[in-house]
Order: sequence, then C-alpha cells, then structure tokens
Amino acid sequence: MWLFRRVFRSIMQIGWLRILSALVGALVVLVAGAEYAGARPSRRAADIAYVAATDTAYQAAGHHLDVYAPRQQTAAPYPVVVFIHGGSWDSGNKDFYSFIGRRLAKQGVVAVVLNYRLAPQVQVPQMADDCARAVVWTVAHIQAYGGNPQQIFVMGHSAGGGLAALLAADDALFRRWGLARNPIRGAILDDPAGLDMADYLRRMQYPHDEQYLVPFGRNPAGWKQVSALYHLTSHTPPMLLLVGGNTYPSISSSSYRFQQHLRELGHSPRYTVLPGKTHIPMVLQLYWQHNIVYQQLRTFVGAHPPTQ
Repeated sequence: MWLFRRVFRSIMQIGWLRILSALVGALVVLVAGAEYAGARPSRRAADIAYVAATDTAYQAAGHHLDVYAPRQQTAAPYPVVVFIHGGSWDSGNKDFYSFIGRRLAKQGVVAVVLNYRLAPQVQVPQMADDCARAVVWTVAHIQAYGGNPQQIFVMGHSAGGGLAALLAADDALFRRWGLARNPIRGAILDDPAGLDMADYLRRMQYPHDEQYLVPFGRNPAGWKQVSALYHLTSHTPPMLLLVGGNTYPSISSSSYRFQQHLRELGHSPRYTVLPGKTHIPMVLQLYWQHNIVYQQLRTFVGAHPPTQ
C-alpha cells in the first residue's frame, strides 16, 4: 500500500497530461512496428533537413522531416498534408508517427511528417517558426515527390493541432520567410490544444498548469500572439475539427469556441465530436486507414486513394 501511495503522489506531481503524452510515444511505436507489412504502397524519404546546417538556429534533432508518397504515379500531382505531432510542447518525435505518414499516402496524399524544436530549449514562437519553415521547404520541394505545392494542408494532434491552426491563421509566419501569401489551403485539427492559451493561462484552473509557462512564457501578450483564435479572419482557410467526446474539458471548450468564432467570421467549419473518445485515442485511431478522420480528410483535401 505504501508503494501505491508513493507512485500515485509521483504521478500527481508530474501531471496527468504529461504522463499521457509520454504514453503516446510508447503506444505509437508499438503500432508503427505492427504496420510495417502495409508500408509497400508508399515510399518514404527520411530525415530531410528543412533548415540548413549552416543556419544559426539549426538543431539536428529538431529540423528534419520525412516525406511519404504513394508509389503509384498519376498524371496530376497529389494533395499534400503536413503533419505536426503533439506532446505538450516539450516532447514527441516524427519517428513515432510513421504510421500516419503511411496511412496518409494510402489516402492518395503526399505526407510530410516533421520534427520541430521543443521546450525548454525554445518556446512556442520558435516552434511555430520551425513549422512554418517546414511548410516553406514543402512549397519549394514537394513537387519532386509527386505533391502539388498549390494544395498544401496542415494537420496536427494536441499541441500539434494548435500549431497547425496557428500556421493556417497567422500569415506573418510566412511573410518572414519571403512568401507574400500563406500557402496553406486548410487545416485538419485532431483534438487540438493551445487554440486559446491566453484564456487558458489566465485562468490557471487545472493542477500543474504552471508547467506550460515554460513553453509559453509569462507575458500575456505572448500567449495571445501564439493562439490561433486571435488570428482568425474572414480570409482564414477552411478548418476541419475533430474532438473527442471525453477529451480534456479545456480542449473541448476551446475547440467549440474556435469553431463558433469561425462561423461568426462567415466560415463553415466542419466540427465533429467523436463520442467516447479521449485525448490519446484521438491520434491512435489514425492507425486504421478507414478511420472517420481519414474519411473526412479525403473529402477536405480532395484526395483520391490510388488503386493498390
């Protein structure tokens, strides 16, 4: 009994969200290993640097991406989905999510799965900048992999969903790197976290919320700057939101307010609540290629699965 109490206290000190985020890595590694036999319909180009090694910001662990493309060649290029992993802004790795790259390729999509720098080495503005640079790389190079640089979409789960939304909404992230126009045509947000961190961090209503001051800092103006909700306009590209029916209350409430604000601006976002789903299964379900997320994604990006 004393051992149980000691373990329980340790878990509470670390925080449930961080524990669950860590479990994602272990679970997706098992899933990725099991799906190797289904990998043949796609081809993977691994560990491509999207930031030059001579760049002062370059970090070997943070600035690489993988490209997954259907093996079948087509006359028209495939739409492109850039996937951004979650992990509470301080953990996660593209290698955990190879199964998503493979599954996206089976949908008739060229998938880009990326790493970005993490806290405590950097904060969220630098993470968003990394993700923007990966998209800029994609615009310049994806045609060589069979992708259409005019049909680039972003997708993310948890913290990655918040970053994906920010990329779609904040045009300034791309002007910094020489693109006069935001190249993103839409965003697929899978149980996204961080859509309104200004509200979340102002409230500080959940245990251990102080941990998020590491990636987000202590300046409320900064919280707003990296929250996609405050960058939405009538010109924001289309959004597809999928939320777990039993996810964290903060994700549920912020996602609902996010889609409501989009509607107020004249958009018609697709907003789906998946009954019974908690936060981690919202990404693990992407192992199954006929999952509802992929069903909606194909229509959203205009993908047509290649014949196997």
